[in-house]
Amino acid sequence: MDMNSIIIAAVVIAAVGIIVGVGLGLFGAKFKVEVDEKEAAVREELPGNNCGGCGYPGCDGLAKAIAEGKAPVNACPVGGAPVGEKIAAIMGVEAGSSEKKVAFVKCKGTCDKTKVQYEYHGIEDCAKASVVPGGGAKACSYGCTGFGTCVKACKFDAIHVVDGVAVVDKEKCVACGACVAACPKHLIDLVPYKAKHLVQCSSHDRGPAVKAACQVGCIGCTLCTKQCKFDAIHMDNNVAVIDYEKCVSCGQCLVNCPFGAIADKSQIFQLIHALESGREIIAQVAPAFVGQFGPAATPGKIKTALKQLGFADVYETAIGADIGAATEAEHYVKEVATGELPFLLITIFPN
Repeated sequence: MDMNSIIIAAVVIAAVGIIVGVGLGLFGAKFKVEVDEKEAAVREELPGNNCGGCGYPGCDGLAKAIAEGKAPVNACPVGGAPVGEKIAAIMGVEAGSSEKKVAFVKCKGTCDKTKVQYEYHGIEDCAKASVVPGGGAKACSYGCTGFGTCVKACKFDAIHVVDGVAVVDKEKCVACGACVAACPKHLIDLVPYKAKHLVQCSSHDRGPAVKAACQVGCIGCTLCTKQCKFDAIHMDNNVAVIDYEKCVSCGQCLVNCPFGAIADKSQIFQLIHALESGREIIAQVAPAFVGQFGPAATPGKIKTALKQLGFADVYETAIGADIGAATEAEHYVKEVATGELPFLLITIFPN
């Protein structure tokens, strides 16, 4: 190959490169996609979990919707108020207030509370188990099957199956809604984080059928609705439903429920984690504990049982008052009675 051929080949390649480069530049300018600076800035502030809890296809979809004014600036359940405030600053609007919500499982039928109608041997998946006769092995066809499809759907380790029923860790839950969508029996709802009383049953069966299947199910007796002075709880297809807009957490529904279907705000999941962590956890019980379990359950037996659960020790709450009284008595004997300090009569008024 002579030198002229090499030069011609190089010139041709260079010319082709120039033509292609110019062509790409022209096409790029003609078909340029305009990037919304606000959309990009909003996307930077979003956490990037792409959980879909906001109702949009991932964080990119939410950023676009916020930039276009189609979604509120505080729409991200994972980022919460801090992220909402940053996005509000970008958009030049007020963040507004948004009530924190968490997932709640409307079933209390643990292994010791509900009856089992047969042994299930099959795919351990809630969706698969719910289509077998009776909706699963438990006698209540509305109850949690306990196979943890919701657990697998949660990206935040905020829900686990405990004693046959899914339980939500409120402190980890970001209300993304993944567990809500995953539950084939629609047992999981998003409720206000501050809600103190919750109906932990989803059965639409009538009273006798509920009682035959579960010890803690709602039988539709309406006692809770009759006792509520705020019209905050109603019956919906044989099961009580709380209106959290009206509920003032007076607790009348809770104390009047004959079967314990209405749950109080619980920290049981956090307690289980604490006991499993190996840290020293001390149980503090109210003085009324002596009358809670009948005459056979002596204070000594209760203390032993709590220590077997993993508590390092058990104290009765009133011991604080005893310690305070003993300290005051010692102070009086050593300093007041001897004349070192004057006797002061102090009355403390509550705020």
